[in-house]
Amino acid sequence: MEAQQRYVDLPLEDVLGDRFGRYSKYIIQDRALPDVRDGLKPVQRRILYAMLMDGNTHDKGFRKAAKTVGNVIGNFHPHGDSSVYEAMVRMSQEWKVRNVLVEMHGNNGSLDGDPPAAMRYTEARLSKLASELLKDIEKNTVEFVPNFDDTTKEPVVLPAMFPNLLVNGSTGISAGYATDIPPHNLGEVIDAVIMRMNHPDCTVEELMEELKGPDFPTGGIIQGIDEIKKAYKTGKGKIVVRGKAEIEKIRVGKEQIVITEIPYEVNKANLVKKIDDLKYERKVDGIAEVRDETDRTGLRIVIELKKDADAEGVLNYLYKNTDLQVPYNFNMVAIHHRHPKLLSLPELLDAYIEHRKEVVINRSTFELQKAQEREHVVKGLIKALSILDEVIAVIRASKDKRDAKDNLISEFAFTEPQAEAIVSLQLYRLTNTDITALKAEEEELEKKIKGLTSILEDEKKLSKVIQSELKQLKKTFADERRTKIEAEIESITINMESLIASEDTIVTVTKDGYVKRTSLRSYTASNGKDFGMKDSDRLLCQYEMNTTDVLLLFTNKGNYLYCPVHELPDIRWKDIGQHISRTIPIDQDERIVQGIPLKSFDDEKFFLFVTKKGMVKKTEIRQYKAQRYSKPLVAINLKDDDEVVAVHITDGTGLILLSTRFGYGLLFHEEEVNIVGSRAAGVKGIQLKEGDAVVSGLVFAEKHVNDQKLAIVTHRGAVKMINIGEIERTQRARRGSMLYRELKTNPHRTAAILLVNGNENLVLETEKGIREIVHLSNVKVTDRYSNGSFYIDKEEAGEVTDSWLETEA
Repeated sequence: MEAQQRYVDLPLEDVLGDRFGRYSKYIIQDRALPDVRDGLKPVQRRILYAMLMDGNTHDKGFRKAAKTVGNVIGNFHPHGDSSVYEAMVRMSQEWKVRNVLVEMHGNNGSLDGDPPAAMRYTEARLSKLASELLKDIEKNTVEFVPNFDDTTKEPVVLPAMFPNLLVNGSTGISAGYATDIPPHNLGEVIDAVIMRMNHPDCTVEELMEELKGPDFPTGGIIQGIDEIKKAYKTGKGKIVVRGKAEIEKIRVGKEQIVITEIPYEVNKANLVKKIDDLKYERKVDGIAEVRDETDRTGLRIVIELKKDADAEGVLNYLYKNTDLQVPYNFNMVAIHHRHPKLLSLPELLDAYIEHRKEVVINRSTFELQKAQEREHVVKGLIKALSILDEVIAVIRASKDKRDAKDNLISEFAFTEPQAEAIVSLQLYRLTNTDITALKAEEEELEKKIKGLTSILEDEKKLSKVIQSELKQLKKTFADERRTKIEAEIESITINMESLIASEDTIVTVTKDGYVKRTSLRSYTASNGKDFGMKDSDRLLCQYEMNTTDVLLLFTNKGNYLYCPVHELPDIRWKDIGQHISRTIPIDQDERIVQGIPLKSFDDEKFFLFVTKKGMVKKTEIRQYKAQRYSKPLVAINLKDDDEVVAVHITDGTGLILLSTRFGYGLLFHEEEVNIVGSRAAGVKGIQLKEGDAVVSGLVFAEKHVNDQKLAIVTHRGAVKMINIGEIERTQRARRGSMLYRELKTNPHRTAAILLVNGNENLVLETEKGIREIVHLSNVKVTDRYSNGSFYIDKEEAGEVTDSWLETEA
């Protein structure tokens, strides 16, 4: 008869929830988190137990790692061989665990993150300390359960003669839980356990007199005692771990930084590469060479510095910007009574002590039973030897062994175990000396039984046994602390100027956004000619600056880009620069309006902004100093589709000239513009007609009003020059004066207004890309009512879209 099939209609979320819940429970309890008692995850426990069962112990030779992995997979852990081997290797890496549990011959990886050799090449055995985790496992000390295929049994937990969870720490990620418990010093942990046993109510502060804090296998320096205390109280805390570095003098004026210890879990090769990258990217200019001189005598990374470089400054920069200093986050989660739990230090110690008491009670019970059984047999043997002739006569008269045992039991009242021992007795043991030896053994057994009984009956004696075993273990295995602990987390201040090699350079910015710095050597070799840029591009600004200066680039969208000169790409004069978007991401339609060089942000000066919709804003330059500058920063708050037209640096005493597309010019004093914050929008500078827009904003000193000229370029290709004195000075927020005669048909529209002295070359560029050079020395100075002379035919070349000045070559 066919088996009936039953279909259950269940919501998908219920099925998924149930299945994932079961999976999560398995991952949490039986894979990723350590047991609070022996500090091991199931795979680690199975590896150690399999090695013990195979006789692969510290007092015997090494065995192929593949054999152990095979045993573990075949008998206890039906998972991938690589996961088992990786767990086995990790227990042998002295830079990962404070006290190795597996000794390995062959390549077991490195501090540089190199992978270990395949398991067919390596050999392993239990370390001497690992044997202490497994000690007495054969004495019914821990619970055993059937393995996955019911062919044998495996321990649920190891007896753990020492608190392995704290000694070697643990790290793991499961479903909904993660754990990060740092390694500690074996001697200190044992002292803390003994203190906790003697004073069950002791505080974390008192425990920390014995257990100072984590002790990493890689040494280093821990900062933050308060955070250690917090972690020990709550299970969570964040400390700072830094490598050990010293500054050595090589010769006069030249020093080197030598790193001899690095933080826990930091990859040495990656650290060296990062320091090297800082050198090549010129983030730190004081580094001459980076060498990894690590050998079998120990770790050694040498950072050779340039002459007169600030060694302290470079070291602080490395602490702040590389893994030479890293945070370590305590998250002391372990399986406690089959549940994951965030544990404090007292709770961890109590859980271990509770386990250890259980183990010693189980061991004592086992040994007591064995001793009592042996004592019973010994008493029987002594009695038999005292009536030896009768015993022999009874045995000789018997038919077989079973009959002999039955006769002895009925004749002399021996018990079954005693009769078994008598009939199994060898002839040579029937001597007088043997009775003496048996009586001595009986006395010894009585003494042992008395001792074991007292342990089981007296809590104090039980504690004394545990403590004496821990003290013995400490005496055998404890070593010196490797990690130094400092009370405070040092705040690192970096004076970047001291790290940057002072060098004069030429900094250039093009209209299309290509930026570079060029050495004076490259600039001089090119004689300032053949500047590298695209044919359609033009030079927006060029400054002679020092590598310790900062270039601020202002964009039409009201942002500014903070560019320390030493971080600009160093490119030859004849080569095209690097687009600014490769360093700082800007929008595709965002363009640079102005670049302003700054040596200091402390000067009593201001940035003055002019926008297309006639807004003017004045802000102190100190407000634009930035600590983080990897993205555009807000320079001015723009409304709607407004844009920045011009940016100037001023002293607050100049005159402002705003000119518009429709030909209006408004001249007023800078004092009329109040000082506002960096994110403000400013005030109205000029009253605009509908459809009009500001095309230019100029700032100049009041004393130059009568001796400076303006070159006015219109979209129709006309150019004229006027004296600034021609323009009436008034107040802001007015319409201003016309700068040329207004025509009813085909009126002129302003393309550009430039401040000139009359000797420069003026370049006009049209929408068709045609460029015309006008020698301003040939242009007459006229009044406001003139429309100038035509230099471009609008019908042929198109409207003028841009104009700029070039000095005579």
